[in-house]
Amino acid sequence: MAFARVAIIGLGLIGSSIARAIKERLPQVTVTGHDASAEVRGIAGELGLCDTIAGDPVATVADADLVILAVPVGRMADAAVAIGPGLKPAAIISDVGSSKAGVADALAKALPDHVVIPAHPVAGTENSGPAAGFSTLFEGRWCIVTPAAGAPEDAVTALIGFWQALGAKVDIMGAAHHDMVLAVTSHLPHLIAYTIVGTASELEEVTESEVIKYSAGGFRDFTRIAASDPVMWRDVFLANKDAVLATLQRFNEDLTVLQQAIRRGDADKLEDWFTRTRAIRRSIIEQGQDDAAPDFGRKH
Repeated sequence: MAFARVAIIGLGLIGSSIARAIKERLPQVTVTGHDASAEVRGIAGELGLCDTIAGDPVATVADADLVILAVPVGRMADAAVAIGPGLKPAAIISDVGSSKAGVADALAKALPDHVVIPAHPVAGTENSGPAAGFSTLFEGRWCIVTPAAGAPEDAVTALIGFWQALGAKVDIMGAAHHDMVLAVTSHLPHLIAYTIVGTASELEEVTESEVIKYSAGGFRDFTRIAASDPVMWRDVFLANKDAVLATLQRFNEDLTVLQQAIRRGDADKLEDWFTRTRAIRRSIIEQGQDDAAPDFGRKH
């Protein structure tokens, strides 16, 4: 392991899971942590997430070989500025944000004299906070690393090795391409879930009686996604708005096609569409990104 000391700024679901995974898989690595919330720092201390938890971000990153910013993407620039005075020259700075182009630009501007290699572990749950993390969160999941052109090869290799040590599979891609891919696979589904659940809540006379009562249908699964951290997702949509708006436009066009098929009674069109999407689900299972347990493995 290239890093003897890792500092984590932000001890929510992802940050606390990184800390837990390091302790379990890399016990020789010293972990320091900081969170802007005193309450979160207190909980993290009680849970023993880090070797040291500091109230001062500058002290947290002192002597760190790797600093991971695990804060909402809208706070990345402020967090980078806050740790700047404490960074040693050779430190590598990375992050875990769900959008990359804007974050890469913000971190490069905030820390122009340091090596910045953005990354995104594509893993998480609808829960948040330090108590929600777990050490196996990254096992078998992808972590996408988006180094800028000219990033030191040894630093990129070291960061890849770090995520692999935590159990993740690693891929490398450009920041802009990452943002378009994630707009399709993550951001748009969340936006749709928030919309559907929000629409149902506005129909109060239905929501209070039938919708929640019969939520064993598809609505229930949308509510899981819609329970995700509102601050994090607010920032993601604003940071990745161009890619989100582009995919949303395509979604609206496809929705219109299905609307027309239903109106016209075009059974063949509907069946063809649903057959294709069913095959995508099977491909996800085949690639190990989910399992085939009925009803997502829920116990009844």
